[in-house]
Amino acid sequence: MSARDALLDAYGAILLEAGQRATTLSAVAARAGVSKGGLLYHFTSKDALTDGLIDRLGALMAEDIAAMRAAPDGPSRYYVRTSVWTDCALDRTLVAVAQLAQESHAGAQEAMDRARRQWLGLIREEVAEEATAHAILLIGDGLYFDAALSGDPGAVRADSITAAELLPVVDRLLAGAPGASRTAPHTTP
Repeated sequence: MSARDALLDAYGAILLEAGQRATTLSAVAARAGVSKGGLLYHFTSKDALTDGLIDRLGALMAEDIAAMRAAPDGPSRYYVRTSVWTDCALDRTLVAVAQLAQESHAGAQEAMDRARRQWLGLIREEVAEEATAHAILLIGDGLYFDAALSGDPGAVRADSITAAELLPVVDRLLAGAPGASRTAPHTTP
C-alpha cells in the first residue's frame, strides 16, 4: 500500500471513529505511520486530504457502477444484494465521505448526491417507472442504514432482514413495473 493510500485510509478511519474535528494533520499522519512532512508531500492541506478522499470515492464508484451495469442479475438486484456492509474500500470511503457531508462539506455533499444519482440512473434504465426505481433504491439504502444503526456495520441485528430475503420483493417490483426493460430473474442471491 502506498503512503498516499495509507493516509487516505487513516483519514477515513478517524472520520468514522471521531468525526471531522479529530482529523488533524498530525493525527492522520500518526495513524498512517507517516511523518507530518510525508503527509504534506502528498496532501498540502486538510482540504487537499478531503479532496483526495472524495476523489477516491469517485474512482470506487466508477468501479461499482461498472459492476452494477454488468451484473448478470441486473442493476436492481445488484444494488440490493450489495447494500450490506462488507468493510471494503467502497464501504469505508462512502461512510467517511457521508460523515463529511453530514458536517456540511459541500464537496462531500455533491459526491454523495452524484453517487445516488448514478445508482438510481442504472436502476431507472432497468425500471422505467420512477416510483419503482426509487423504491428499489430505498430498499438498498434501508439495508445499509439498518446496518449502520447497530453501531457495528458488520453486525446483524436480530430484528433485521437480509438482502437475500428482500431480493424476491425486488423481483416482484421488477415484474410489476410498467416499462420494465426485462422480466425479473428467478435466481438465488
